[in-house]
Amino acid sequence: MGFFKRVHKVVSYIPEGRVMSYGDIAETLDEPRKARFVGFAMKLCPNEYPWHRVVKKDGRLTMGDMQAMLLGRENVPFRDPAHVDMEACKVYPTEMRLMMDAAGDEE
Repeated sequence: MGFFKRVHKVVSYIPEGRVMSYGDIAETLDEPRKARFVGFAMKLCPNEYPWHRVVKKDGRLTMGDMQAMLLGRENVPFRDPAHVDMEACKVYPTEMRLMMDAAGDEE
């Protein structure tokens, strides 16, 4: 499976009310130096995937008002209007691997 499809697969597992950073997704895929490539993959993320749950490592939103609205509907906690509270809602790479393994899915 290609890198972009692997990124989209991880994104599909991010639970409602939680977020991951580009770097965390790269680390989940055992490609810790490819956070920027995760960003490229997100530009092509299918709309049916929860693209809005991917933020910068400091919790900063990357897609503006639409992303804020969608995360707000999921009760994601915010530190301020442009940053989610990563300590409260981050999915860690090890946690994501466990979720994917439990579902019988390998990235």
